[in-house]
Amino acid sequence: MQTLVLNAGYEPLAVVSFRRALMLVLNDKASVIKIDPEHPIQTVTATFDRPSVIVLRRYVRVPYVRRIPVSRRGVLRRDAYRCAYCPASATTIDHVVPRSRGGQDSWENLVACCFRCNNAKGDRMLRDLGWSLRTTPRMPSGPAWFAMGIEKRQSDWDDFLAAA
Repeated sequence: MQTLVLNAGYEPLAVVSFRRALMLVLNDKASVIKIDPEHPIQTVTATFDRPSVIVLRRYVRVPYVRRIPVSRRGVLRRDAYRCAYCPASATTIDHVVPRSRGGQDSWENLVACCFRCNNAKGDRMLRDLGWSLRTTPRMPSGPAWFAMGIEKRQSDWDDFLAAA
């Protein structure tokens, strides 16, 4: 089980194990915002509520620029699994400027793409096809991106992640 950690300003900061979260709470460095009532923590001498969301008592300054490594899963998630060229659902990624023409593997050059558009585009440029991008690709940012990257995200975190 994991716990969402919010900064003192209530923006998502990280996802940690429930043990780490419990230690932050017991050491008075964080407060519990939401508990998981279905999974209490049993010890020899006490029973504790398992924290699901905690907020730090002091603000932690996060470095302004965090470089996020490019990945296939990250590109698909950034584009909400929607094709950059048509409204279809995306299953592949495509280089806007093909690698054969000097395109790089970067957030600004990779987009989510459906199989049909990917095959139609091939290694051609968008101007050759008369196509345009539905949105401009860019590197994702914000602390919510890191917390949302957890595969087994708990549904009770959605309210806190949506606010970010």
